[in-house]
Amino acid sequence: MISRAIGFEKGFELADGNFFETFEIMLPKLTEHDVMVQNIAISINPIDTKLRQSGKGTKAPHILGFDSVGIVTQVGEQVPDLVAGDRVIFSGTTNRYGSYSEKQIVDSRIAAKLPENLSAEKAAAMPLTFLTAYELLFEKMDLSAKENSNTGALLIINGAGGVGSVMIQLAKWAGLTVIATASRPETIQWCENLGADYVINHRKNLTKQLDKLGFDSLPYIAVLHSADRYYDEMSELLSPFGYLGSTVTTAKDHDLAKLKEKSGSFVWEYMFAKTDYDYHIESQGQALTLLTQLLSKEKIQSTLTETIDGFSPEVIYNAHQKVETNQMIGKLVIRY
Repeated sequence: MISRAIGFEKGFELADGNFFETFEIMLPKLTEHDVMVQNIAISINPIDTKLRQSGKGTKAPHILGFDSVGIVTQVGEQVPDLVAGDRVIFSGTTNRYGSYSEKQIVDSRIAAKLPENLSAEKAAAMPLTFLTAYELLFEKMDLSAKENSNTGALLIINGAGGVGSVMIQLAKWAGLTVIATASRPETIQWCENLGADYVINHRKNLTKQLDKLGFDSLPYIAVLHSADRYYDEMSELLSPFGYLGSTVTTAKDHDLAKLKEKSGSFVWEYMFAKTDYDYHIESQGQALTLLTQLLSKEKIQSTLTETIDGFSPEVIYNAHQKVETNQMIGKLVIRY
């Protein structure tokens, strides 16, 4: 099966021009767990722009794109709960062609059926950020993924980012007190609208601001931006037996011994690790099923803020421009 796709041969900077091209790619044969999907709405994530710059992490031609809602057109022999015509939501993998393609092959175990009452656009904004927030909270920090089943306070550094925007909502649903950081009036308002109990300014001393709020330590801290800048301060703020987690790479070594006397845990989250290493990948489909339930019941809201139409190199290039400004609030979705 051949599919039209948009990609590039070598990594490039946007300032150098638009090197996205249209390709005709040969899709692999379905394995027993696979489905073929006709993509109808995708979202652009910061990792897309980083992989475009580096040209690493996927094979050439580089067909990026991870978040999608699509319509199942074929199913593998061991796919028990999906049939042709079903709409599915998924966040793909770095070891297959991505969703900048009219059709793609997806492992059904990382997908979930999308209820009819949910729009494709609102759903497509969510998978990667939801999975990242979900895995960090409920798998790495050992919290319970049930409504109002947890206590304690969570600090989210970069609450208005893609993952932070979902984590605020998930943590509130799970019963935590949420303190988010933001610095601009519009991002502060965004965090408050998503349910954060407190919003503090990450451009100012966090310890002093937390002290004024009555927090001298915190059992849960998620560093979603500038880990090198915040590691030492967060290590001091972490409660005994607490969890300090991060989704962002550090550029230098840090002293993990700071956490030893507290029996504190430092945990990484990288949502592609499961598909990279074929590790419990079915858990991602299960988590996305929870996402569809929470969206359907309006327990959380989509972070979609902008939709553009079209399937062309120009549309993809313009979408990368918007995301790469780092000024966006919420998610950008392309409707094919």
